[in-house]
Amino acid sequence: MLFVEANGARIPSIGLGTWELRGRACARLVEQALRLGYRHIDTAQMYDNEREVGEGVRASGVKRGEIFVTTKVWTTHFAPHDLERSVKESLFKLRMPEVDLLLLHWPNPQVPIAETASGLARVRQLGLAKHIGISNFTVALIEEAVAACPEPLVCDQVEYHPYLDQSKVRAACDQKGMALVAYSPVAKGRVKSDARLSEIGKTYGKTAAQVCLRWLVQQGVAAIPRTSRIERLSENIDVFDFELSPADMTEISAMGSAKGRLVNFGFAPDWD
Repeated sequence: MLFVEANGARIPSIGLGTWELRGRACARLVEQALRLGYRHIDTAQMYDNEREVGEGVRASGVKRGEIFVTTKVWTTHFAPHDLERSVKESLFKLRMPEVDLLLLHWPNPQVPIAETASGLARVRQLGLAKHIGISNFTVALIEEAVAACPEPLVCDQVEYHPYLDQSKVRAACDQKGMALVAYSPVAKGRVKSDARLSEIGKTYGKTAAQVCLRWLVQQGVAAIPRTSRIERLSENIDVFDFELSPADMTEISAMGSAKGRLVNFGFAPDWD
């Protein structure tokens, strides 16, 4: 396993995203993923599965100290006292004294970033989260959050895959010593049927999805593919035994555009 290091955090470069995973199936997948060698699990208050993620972690038999667990605060809890209370609720559901990384899930223009950032920093100071960061923040919002937060932010978690150009956000993160964590890294499964990625994969004896994940890993990006299928778990983590050539990296990067976004909501910020 490779790691992405940023502002004191050491984030395993491939993790398991758990959005839309529920109940026993969620707990089982988390347990299985950890037994297969995953050491990074991503959840959120809004996913309504923190309890099951915690169960999966405990059932795996892997020591808690070896697992990097991320959760995210939903936008309705961004007022400082509410933020702290909601994080304690998340920890109660996870049955953990702390998470490794706590993120603001989306920007919320109704609450000043300075207020939310101070609440986020306090959660870290109280020892409820080892590290803190943001998710779905644009370049301008990254600047604002970093300036407002008295504690270091370690990442911005955003949608990133070969079809979406995120070079501006990546450059902003680099400048601040922050990592970029990619959600929907295989473009909600679309890369699987991509002829060019499949062609590149044949050179290395890998699938299109593995090529895509390797492309992210080689950029120093952490990726959290979600799957509900156990056989896919093995495929997604099997990306550390080959290296894409510079020509392949360039070609895959050239597929991206601003129009490749798959995750967009009415409350989303004005994207870069």
